Amino acid sequence: MEPRPDTQSDTRGRALRTPRAAGTAGIVFALLLAAAIVMIRLAIPSGPGSGAGEWLTDPSRRRAVRTALELVPFAGISFLWFMGAVRARIGDAEDKFLATVFLGSGLIFVATLFGAAAAAGGLLSTVPASGAEPGGQLWTFGGHFTYGMLTTYAMRMAAVFVFSTSGIGHRLGVLPRPLTVLGALVGLTLLFATNVVAWSELVFPVWALAVGVHILVAGTADPPGRR
Repeated sequence: MEPRPDTQSDTRGRALRTPRAAGTAGIVFALLLAAAIVMIRLAIPSGPGSGAGEWLTDPSRRRAVRTALELVPFAGISFLWFMGAVRARIGDAEDKFLATVFLGSGLIFVATLFGAAAAAGGLLSTVPASGAEPGGQLWTFGGHFTYGMLTTYAMRMAAVFVFSTSGIGHRLGVLPRPLTVLGALVGLTLLFATNVVAWSELVFPVWALAVGVHILVAGTADPPGRR
């Protein structure tokens, strides 16, 4: 008689490997989003009120903006895997209320991030081939719309995501205390500072990087609900 495969051990192995692989996705998301933010911040003056300015006449800056926009879809895909990593780490012990806020804020964040990137890409396509500064109400509306989608909506949904993740992690003990404190500080920054303080949105990928590294390192431990 052939020996029966240890299905319980195989399932357990898959459960342990999934958080580690998805934790890597969290790190990838953090690096991609940070790179996109840095490239856009370096290429474009802060705020929509500054106008198109010199960056449109500089081919290297236009290429940097296009590259940053091309990174956004991959960052969003990685973020979805990152959400799966956090849920896998939590296990069956998740709180339904916080889990609903967690999923809703994460999905809305991705949707608004994609919307802002699409609006910016469409706005960039209206620039003449010569790189001359476009004028009129279209550019003004597009600039304010893109900036508002990113700093007012996407980053505030990111704040809710950070708060809910930190709350779940603190309640179930799956995140160490320093990460929950960091999450509270990052959430407050995203909630109140991103539309007034330049570069403050970088705190979100920094937090995601820290959580992704923690999930990757702690992936061999049994999450709550699986012991």
